Amino acid sequence: GRLVGAVNMLVDITDRKLAETFAQRIASIVESSDDAIISKDLKGTILSWNHGAGRLFGYTAQEMIGKSVTILIPPERLDEEPGIIGRIARGERVEHYETIRRRKDGSLIDISLTVSPVKDANGKIVGASKIARDITDRKRAEEQKTLLLFEMKHRIKNTLATVQALATQTMRSATAEEKAAFVARLQSLARAHDLLVSEQWNRASLNDVIQSALNPFQEQHRERFLVEGPDNVWLDSEKSLAMAMNLHELATNSVKYGALSNFSGRVSVTWELLPYTKPARVKLHWKERGGPLVKPPQHKGFGSRLLQHALGGDPPNMDFDPRGLECVLDVVLERI
Repeated sequence: GRLVGAVNMLVDITDRKLAETFAQRIASIVESSDDAIISKDLKGTILSWNHGAGRLFGYTAQEMIGKSVTILIPPERLDEEPGIIGRIARGERVEHYETIRRRKDGSLIDISLTVSPVKDANGKIVGASKIARDITDRKRAEEQKTLLLFEMKHRIKNTLATVQALATQTMRSATAEEKAAFVARLQSLARAHDLLVSEQWNRASLNDVIQSALNPFQEQHRERFLVEGPDNVWLDSEKSLAMAMNLHELATNSVKYGALSNFSGRVSVTWELLPYTKPARVKLHWKERGGPLVKPPQHKGFGSRLLQHALGGDPPNMDFDPRGLECVLDVVLERI
């Protein structure tokens, strides 16, 4: 019995020592973290405050422990705390919540918060631990990026307007129809640029590119279009512009000679991701039905040459089926 008791006592001491060592390591990690790490009870009273919190907010641990966490919250954001406490009390974790907090000197700071429940030995939720990260630099960079993008959008529009004015002067001998076609192509290009700026400058979703390119034609023929395909397809900026111009030419051709030139024709635009291809590829199908009898063109116009614009995949497949034009565009989706 004595031997068993001694062994149990040694095991207890060993377990306690291991637990103490582990706790010391955790405390050391928390204390040396650059992020602000704070714990509080369910009333919002601060229980612990690391050096990272002192650097971020300007208060010492002695100043903050025992005080309400609302000291850090600007008056107009005080309604955030009850919501966070409520979620923690239900056992939820609040992750990457972006908000604004106030330093000791009164200045405001953009932060990202992660809040997790803290449980006692019985598993009861008794408080919360908060990790706050300074995202001021990131916010400024995002604002600067937005300003630059809209400045670029403004300059591109001005450039396209200048090109249009120069071309109009140069094309004095051109027919009204040719001038109108040129202006329409410029406008299609401008809409594609607008789409890139409103999303991200280096990419746009294929669905949005298609809707933007076809929108002018859908104003009069909306019920005669079927547009269908997966949402998770993104094109880089070059392919977005090329796709927009190609679809503009197909739609223009359809209004002149194809399914949209009468009152009964239909156009379907569908796309699909090809399985098991690296890099990923997407096939877009343009299909017209119900228009006049289709005959292959005698010569290639500007629109036909434009369709050869590289989308990274196989050349466009044009099928002049008598029932209606069919075109397949093959696009390679590069990693963005």
